[in-house]
Amino acid sequence: MGKTITTYLIDGDPKGTQYSFISNKICQMFVVPRSNLSYLNEQEKLQKPAFYILIGEDESTKPQAYIGETENFKERVRDHDNKKEFWQKALIFVSKDEDITKTDVQYLEYKAIAEAKKANTFVLSENKQIPKAPNLPEHQRDAMDEFFEDIKFLTSFMGCNIFEISQLKEEHLFYTNGRGCKANGFYNSSGFTVLKGSILANSCAPSFQWKEKREKLIKEYATFENGNWVMNSDKTFSSPSRAADFCTGRSSNGWIEWKDKNGNTLDSVYRQLE
Repeated sequence: MGKTITTYLIDGDPKGTQYSFISNKICQMFVVPRSNLSYLNEQEKLQKPAFYILIGEDESTKPQAYIGETENFKERVRDHDNKKEFWQKALIFVSKDEDITKTDVQYLEYKAIAEAKKANTFVLSENKQIPKAPNLPEHQRDAMDEFFEDIKFLTSFMGCNIFEISQLKEEHLFYTNGRGCKANGFYNSSGFTVLKGSILANSCAPSFQWKEKREKLIKEYATFENGNWVMNSDKTFSSPSRAADFCTGRSSNGWIEWKDKNGNTLDSVYRQLE
């Protein structure tokens, strides 16, 4: 079933301040770069109850986020601007009808932290306390569950995978054992996902060009068990080659490196015309 998303670029910059919403839905997402917090003065909606995510992205490490709720984001963000260095932009979710309450956004925060920890795609070290679910009437809880589904959709729409859990399709599994690793994963529109449980090569080839970054990623996504680095969560890479490089510790062509259980390369399955 299709959906219509309306996005308005406040300053005409696709990476700048903007807001989006789904047709016939009340959830509205504002994306505000840290460099443009003055925009908050122009939006009365952002001075009312809101659920929000602060995001910091670094290509060399797992991205970091802080998940929170507030009665007035304009006032709350002043503290974050002074005390939290990591973040670069804020995703703020409000109701277009302006009818959600403090308890509603507390429930959204509770749901969001639980699902983000399950997805394990962002570091949530700034969320030191795990909130408890507030008491909501059943009908309001159902309404906020639906609201949260819209939050997840809009978050994914703007390219943030903080709540995304990889959906495994066994028929699309691919494997590599280059340089002693035993890794598996699958390919889709998001890139190539190396799956939890994959065993990585312990060392890098002398000619490997991003050894330091690989070591950082291994420490964040893997655990050393019985003499091997084992993935403790899924990790999606932008390309099959990047995923293969990470697993094998050497430069490789991922389209050929990854093979399914029948020996078919990723290239032959996805790119070659019949």
